Amino acid sequence: MSALSIRIRKARLSARLSQAELARRVGVKRSAVTQWEHPFGTTPNMHHLLQIAVEAGVSAEWLATARGAMRPDAGDATGAERGEHAHDEAESDLLMRFRRLPAQKRRIALRILDALAG
Repeated sequence: MSALSIRIRKARLSARLSQAELARRVGVKRSAVTQWEHPFGTTPNMHHLLQIAVEAGVSAEWLATARGAMRPDAGDATGAERGEHAHDEAESDLLMRFRRLPAQKRRIALRILDALAG
């Protein structure tokens, strides 16, 4: 089994995602995730690799190269390293959850936030 396929599977399982759910969140068919996790399967492109990292909540560097921690310590990582510019843990958590939403639910969430802020 390739080291990358093992890390993809480990990331997915640590996030408690099924192959079907990860596929839905990344925007591919379940068979693509199956291939990525297969010992002699295909390798995801960089866009999909980054999406897997976001959806599984793991470090993109760890996922791609096995370097660094699987889950970066939120206290040590800068906003740029986390891929966002949150001011605190609550904003960081909100941003990660927002990124996992499909487009239609993002629009609904924004309307809710507008109503709460107004």
